[in-house]
Amino acid sequence: MPPATLQAPAHITVLLRESVDALITDPAGTYVDGTFGRGGHTRLLLSRLDPQARVFGFDRDPQAIESARQLAAEDARFTPIHEPFSSMERELAARGLAQVTGVLLDLGVSSPQIDTPERGFSFRFDAPLDMRMDTTRGMTAADWLNTAAQEDIREIIHAYGEERFAARIAAAIAARRAVQPITRTGELAQIVAGAVKTREKGQDPATRTFQALRIFINRELEELEQVLMQAQRMIRPQGRLAVISFHSLEDRIVKQFLAPPRADASLRHLPVRGEVAGAARWADLARIKPGEAEVSANPRSRSAVLRVATRTEAAAPEAQ
Repeated sequence: MPPATLQAPAHITVLLRESVDALITDPAGTYVDGTFGRGGHTRLLLSRLDPQARVFGFDRDPQAIESARQLAAEDARFTPIHEPFSSMERELAARGLAQVTGVLLDLGVSSPQIDTPERGFSFRFDAPLDMRMDTTRGMTAADWLNTAAQEDIREIIHAYGEERFAARIAAAIAARRAVQPITRTGELAQIVAGAVKTREKGQDPATRTFQALRIFINRELEELEQVLMQAQRMIRPQGRLAVISFHSLEDRIVKQFLAPPRADASLRHLPVRGEVAGAARWADLARIKPGEAEVSANPRSRSAVLRVATRTEAAAPEAQ
């Protein structure tokens, strides 16, 4: 078997063995790690696979891709792809692949991104307000905050941050930028702290706003919806989908996606409602949370939820 070094990644990989164990159905198969990060899942996956297996790793982050290229130099079974996972179907088709054995997605932001001040993801550091997962393209959080309509800011913070003080925060942002542009994380955290008068114990006032902006700037929920539909078309019957999410918005999308199709309410008077709904495309396999030992060793894992499902024989809808 080609070597697959299990050196420690730059951050602690959440639900590492649980997700890889659940994903593998064929040791000689073809797998996709849609969120390479620093390669924790990919390295373990490669160590469990046969010499003829293949693994493709997607990531938007240039630093993550640099790490992925180093792994590719060590193990010829692995191919890194510097693209968002929503491009999975297109990128794999360009490499001659129409089906894969399994897809793993570890959603959200990685520890290296959070803990690198200049990336602008965290309110714990005063740094440029960037928040892009791919620093080579797209609009920064500062660019958007200084040009967006106040109502749009309110809507994004409320929808993606589930922030009940979104209107106050948006008004405070609009008032500050009228005086001078908001360019740093420290400024934004200060503005939010002044607008949010109460917060859950142990949670910084800026937590929900920073989450909302990160999700919006990187189109995280739209990307997730797109990749789930592509995985449904690409994963072969009896293959697996494993998704690790870290907040309720992500998990809700995954849960609803894996749920059996519902009958059309307008046809409820017909005698065979179940057949109208069509066959389920996923067989729910597991919902796994980190154990006490993992949460103790890595507090950032406490909100993680792993959902695993097996692809059935039911036909997937064609791409639009």
